[in-house]
Amino acid sequence: MTSDGRRASCRLAGALLIGTALAGMPVAAQTPAPPPVAAAPAPAAPAPQPPKLIRSLEVTGNQRLEADTVRSYVKLRPGDTYTNADLDQALKDLYASELFADATFAGVDTGNLVIQVRENPVINRIVLEGNKRIKEEKIRPEIKLAPRQIFTRSKARADVGRIVELYKRQGRYAATVEPKMVSLDQNRVDVVFEIHEGAKSRVRRINIIGNEHFKASRLRGEMATKTASLLHIFSQGTSYDPDRLAYDQQKLRQFYLTQGYADFHVVSAVAELTPDKRDFIITYVVDEGDRYKFGTPKVESAIRDLRPEALKYLVKIKPGQWYNAKVVEDTVDVLNETAGTLGYAFADTEPHFDADKEKKVMTITFSLKDAPRVYVEGVNINGNTITRDKVVRREFRLAEGDAFNGFRVKRSRDRIQSLGYFQDKLEIEQKQGSAPDRVVLEANLEEKSTGSLQVSAGYSSLEKFIVSAQIEQANLMGKGQEVRAGVDWSIYNRSVNLGFTEPYLFDHNIALGVDLFRRDYNSFNYVNTDRHTTYDEVTTGFQVRAGVPLTEFWSMALRYGLSLDNVSLDKSTYYTGYNPDGTLNASGVTHCDPILAGRYLCDAIGNRTTSSLGYSLVFDSLNDRIHPSHGMRFFISQDLAGLGGSVRYIKSTIEGHQYWNWHGFIVSANLQGGYIQSLESGKGPGTDKVRLTDRFYMGEPEFAGFDIRGIGPRVLRATYNSDGSLNLNRSQISDDALGGRASYFGKLEAQLPLGNAVKELGIRPSIFLNIGSVFGTKKPALYDTGPSGQFREQLNTDGTRLCVDANPNDTNVLPSVSIPFNNTTSCPSGLTPSGNRIPGFKELWLGDTWKPRISIGIGVNWNSPFGPFRIDMAKAIVKRQGDNTKLFTFNVGTQF
Repeated sequence: MTSDGRRASCRLAGALLIGTALAGMPVAAQTPAPPPVAAAPAPAAPAPQPPKLIRSLEVTGNQRLEADTVRSYVKLRPGDTYTNADLDQALKDLYASELFADATFAGVDTGNLVIQVRENPVINRIVLEGNKRIKEEKIRPEIKLAPRQIFTRSKARADVGRIVELYKRQGRYAATVEPKMVSLDQNRVDVVFEIHEGAKSRVRRINIIGNEHFKASRLRGEMATKTASLLHIFSQGTSYDPDRLAYDQQKLRQFYLTQGYADFHVVSAVAELTPDKRDFIITYVVDEGDRYKFGTPKVESAIRDLRPEALKYLVKIKPGQWYNAKVVEDTVDVLNETAGTLGYAFADTEPHFDADKEKKVMTITFSLKDAPRVYVEGVNINGNTITRDKVVRREFRLAEGDAFNGFRVKRSRDRIQSLGYFQDKLEIEQKQGSAPDRVVLEANLEEKSTGSLQVSAGYSSLEKFIVSAQIEQANLMGKGQEVRAGVDWSIYNRSVNLGFTEPYLFDHNIALGVDLFRRDYNSFNYVNTDRHTTYDEVTTGFQVRAGVPLTEFWSMALRYGLSLDNVSLDKSTYYTGYNPDGTLNASGVTHCDPILAGRYLCDAIGNRTTSSLGYSLVFDSLNDRIHPSHGMRFFISQDLAGLGGSVRYIKSTIEGHQYWNWHGFIVSANLQGGYIQSLESGKGPGTDKVRLTDRFYMGEPEFAGFDIRGIGPRVLRATYNSDGSLNLNRSQISDDALGGRASYFGKLEAQLPLGNAVKELGIRPSIFLNIGSVFGTKKPALYDTGPSGQFREQLNTDGTRLCVDANPNDTNVLPSVSIPFNNTTSCPSGLTPSGNRIPGFKELWLGDTWKPRISIGIGVNWNSPFGPFRIDMAKAIVKRQGDNTKLFTFNVGTQF
């Protein structure tokens, strides 16, 4: 309740409540009964009284109104005569002005008439109390009373009725509204509407009478209205809505018409409110009628270029099939679209039905009416206040003077929609031109924001705490250009990137873009719950890209990139004075020690320059590149590194996406594969020619059910137990994923339709199946120190060998000595070189197989008020030895 409402309530307790003014006021709008003309009915006179002369006409009780204003509402004037009927009419006229709460006449017998009035109060303010389910800003427009207006009971009743009706539209039929007045000085009042919202009226039960061939549960499943139950807890259709009742009748008819019942109709539909006004019981009475089969369809065409013999192949109706109105409707659309493709924009196909009630056969004749071939007279673009006209116009596949083509109109709509600048479900209207053979295409646009400045923070199971700052403008100055900049920081990934794209270079259909980037990536593994960084990779570079269309759906993209990579290891952890051949040097130079890091990591370190030239061949028929529901996107891509630089390889990838809209489900299939071939000379045994950082990896987040880089070739470093056996507890094993030369991945996903209410919340649940693998890496050199471990000597800073007591626990402690170092000298008797013994371990090579991994799961995307949220629960049903699985993954962010 607002502060004004609380003050009104306090005053309500101590002020005079004008109960008589509103007592017993009904909650629905009704016409008020006219007030009586006198306090008590006069006894019937035996004969009419003669008229009397008005000697004077005075007014008393008026506060705001002048006496002459009051007299102007009656037809009585001094010098006129009057009767009781004249006085009654005068009172009616005063009440009809709605300015007075009470009015009477005095001095009726003497002729000195006095009009005694009590003016209606002036409204000081309007207060709402008790409204929680409907916000005040939605109720206020329904209230016609307003501050500084004259209060009347009829207007108050009308406002009450409108408020109650508003609650009924929200499904709250038990809502009541009680208007009250709080008297103030100077004949002013506060009007308080006390609202008792009541519970939302649900649909308790849906009865269907007359259904013989389908169960009531099947028919209820076709309706938008649902009964209130746990199964429909997220459905908005459980509340009663008269409009939805009419819609459900249409849904029932549509269902029966697709099942062969051409004569089906709903006899009656009644919604009854339960006595407690909490729920509704809906009863449908239906007449199913007979079930029909299709006869042999016929096609007639009045258009010369469209012969019936050719059109009949477009009709998919087969004799003997059950009648289906949806098939008939689709056939009409196909015929009209075919005519539109040939330039007949206003072609109209009319189906004629011939029902044989004895044989139960429905024969349909599709008649294509005559229409002129149409040409495009003009293309109108409306509503683009920021986007330049040419940005939209260049996406049209038709221009003024072109022959009309329905397919190109649809394609134009999809291309404009894919820009992402305008509202969803954009349509291009076809309007009659100045002549029957002219058409005007009109795109009524509604622009949406294309720029974003976002700072977000969040937490993910993969990257832990995340901070991201992004600024992007997808329609720079309305030219269709894209510019972006971003910074990302997490516990293992830091990057900054800048990008610019010109989609139409010099107004030609050539896209040109450039990207600058720097990425700092830390690879890591876990032993128990401790995170260990394995290597750091810092990449700095740029890429220039260009794209040209080949056909309406095919395009080619070219790119050149130059990057400098620096892969390093923590020297304090992985470096020692041992040479790569295993000997110890006294020069003070340290090297990556494969006993500590592994040969595969030691081979990866160093600076490398990659200069690559690549291309992509793309096929794209998606209806919307942002949220596609049907269409296909396919591309093949190759990059050749070796045009200068120190890295040489050819990397090939292929990927395809297909989308279908199937009964409200958005089904998508994604297939991709890749292979990288090194063009460098051999690097010795146990060393792969393809760098660790250039290989393919697979796992979270694209492959739910497995951990980050949880699939593919890997080296596990297992320690020995005290009894000489290996400790194979996965949580206590160092795990390094090495990636593969080849990979393949497939995903089948279906977004579940849960109604408009869930869509408005931004929730998009889905089920999915993943399959894939990464493999083909050369087996690296592996180490097995045995249970005793490996001793690593540590020299003095001056390069001399430090010899210490070999038995420090003896009572006779020998002093340490330093001697000149070489690999052939040894410490004096009783002394041993200083150093550390690495616990025994054995490296295991696992996961390098082409055999598929498979996971199934469910996921939920939610555009929450706090930012995007994604959670997946996936189970790996097929895995290979060495793979890391994971049941739950989630990402959540918040914007501020």
